[in-house]
Amino acid sequence: MEEKSYTETDWLLFRNKIAGWQEKYMERLNREYVILLTGDGLASDKFWELEKRIREDKTDTGVVVDMRRSMLIFNISNLLSTGVLTLDDLDEFSEGLKERMKYLIDKGL
Repeated sequence: MEEKSYTETDWLLFRNKIAGWQEKYMERLNREYVILLTGDGLASDKFWELEKRIREDKTDTGVVVDMRRSMLIFNISNLLSTGVLTLDDLDEFSEGLKERMKYLIDKGL
């Protein structure tokens, strides 16, 4: 069995920070949507592209999170791989969690 690579404090910290991280990510998505909508092209093409993007984006961990403890490592890994977070955003977390994330990044998540 794999050793747990996070602490109770990590879980509480994640629960405290996730809403802010998600808000920041959705702000980024909104800016991308504005660029898409104000770009050149047919209004219908832009509409359907936006609809496709929203359908895809709304399932990202940066938008919706399964808040079970057992999903902590998976959630942080997804947030890192989609660019919602960087390793610097994990400064306050335990060394075990940070090492686990670095390991996953080195292995290509």
